Amino acid sequence: MAIVAESVDKIYGAQYALKSVSFTIEPGTITGFLGPNGAGKSTMMKIITGYIPASAGRVLVDGVVVGPDNRELKRRVGYLPENNPLYPDMYVREYLNFAASFYMPRRERSGAVERIAEVTGLMPEIGKKIGELSKGYRQRVGLAQALIHDPDLLILDEATTGLDPNQIVEIRNLISEAGEEKTIMISTHIMQEVEAICDRVIIIDRGSIVADDTTEAISTLLSGGGATVAVEFEGDVTTAMLEELPGVSAVIDGGSGEFLLTSADGSDIRPALFTWAVSNSLKVISLRQHRSSLEEVFRHLTGHPAS
Repeated sequence: MAIVAESVDKIYGAQYALKSVSFTIEPGTITGFLGPNGAGKSTMMKIITGYIPASAGRVLVDGVVVGPDNRELKRRVGYLPENNPLYPDMYVREYLNFAASFYMPRRERSGAVERIAEVTGLMPEIGKKIGELSKGYRQRVGLAQALIHDPDLLILDEATTGLDPNQIVEIRNLISEAGEEKTIMISTHIMQEVEAICDRVIIIDRGSIVADDTTEAISTLLSGGGATVAVEFEGDVTTAMLEELPGVSAVIDGGSGEFLLTSADGSDIRPALFTWAVSNSLKVISLRQHRSSLEEVFRHLTGHPAS
């Protein structure tokens, strides 16, 4: 299912939570929706799922305009909110059966509960009360309710918040597997998670989109789209010397003999750089292609740390 946001505004009083937000998410992709706290991520996700209306603009899912009364569309969407609202006094099996009751007739629910409990690794805990579960298993329950009706679109808001590293990997694997058949939009503060599973990244700051591209292309933003290499020398080398090299558009001195060099036209400057070093009797300790981390790009675009 494709998602198309067209000039979406959300206004609370005089405050814009979203301002002219537009993007398109293609079917069958996993998109990371990133931004600092208060940037408008959760608001946008609630509008996509029909939980709240936009103040202006519109969202289309699979070509259909999203609205609070569009029940048929909601049946094709799975949603895990940020706070993962659960009923702690309900048993896991009971809760999943309750969630299934919104989407399917009674005769289909038992099989759906068993299937999704198996997929999400909940079978060992299915006879326990939700309030007795660890944070990791409660997140699995939330993910299970979002998946139980086999939706075409999955919206996950901070699905791994508060989990330990092992639990994060397990939930990440579940999301990756689901992404083989579904369109997924995931909001998170964990940059490594986005780099590991997302095809595309949208970064929002103060209610406006500041970046929207493939995960790979986002990493080139700080170099202006040019190819960047990291080189470390043994000996005296200055920024001015490296700036004289043909095709080099920018040089950053990283200290301790290491420099970042960017090619203006995107070409690989490593062969020319190595030849220059040899001709000047300079010893190259290391020479490699360099990509900015998503963390660096996030901080540069939003002016905030990623967590």
